[in-house]
Amino acid sequence: MDRIDPLSATFQALGDPTRRQILERLAHGPATVSVLAEPLAMSRPAVTQHLNVLEHAGLIVRTKQGRWRTCEMREEPLTQAQAWVVEHRSIWLERFARLEETLEALEVARTATTSETTEKE
Repeated sequence: MDRIDPLSATFQALGDPTRRQILERLAHGPATVSVLAEPLAMSRPAVTQHLNVLEHAGLIVRTKQGRWRTCEMREEPLTQAQAWVVEHRSIWLERFARLEETLEALEVARTATTSETTEKE
C-alpha cells in the first residue's frame, strides 16, 4: 500500500461500510477473524483484505494466540479523526453563517430591485 498520512488512512478505512461494521463489532471487545467474518456476506480473503486496511490505518491490532488470530480495536486514530473534525467544524460553521448572510443580503437586494421596478411601471 502507498504511504499516506495517518489521518487520511483513518478516513479512507472508515469510508467503507464493511470496515465500519467490523469496527462496531470490535467496539464491544476483541474478536477472532472467524467471529468478525460470520455476519459478513463475503469470502474469508475479502474479510482479510478489510482487516488489512484497518490494520494499516492503525484502527486495529491483530495478535496470534495459538491457532487463532484475534483483532482488537485501537482508539487513538479515531480520537485523532474526531479532534480534526471538531477543530474544522467551527471553520465550516462560520463559513456557512457568512454564506447565509450573503444570501440574505442578495435576497433583500433582489426584493428591493423588484419593488422599484414594479413601482416605476
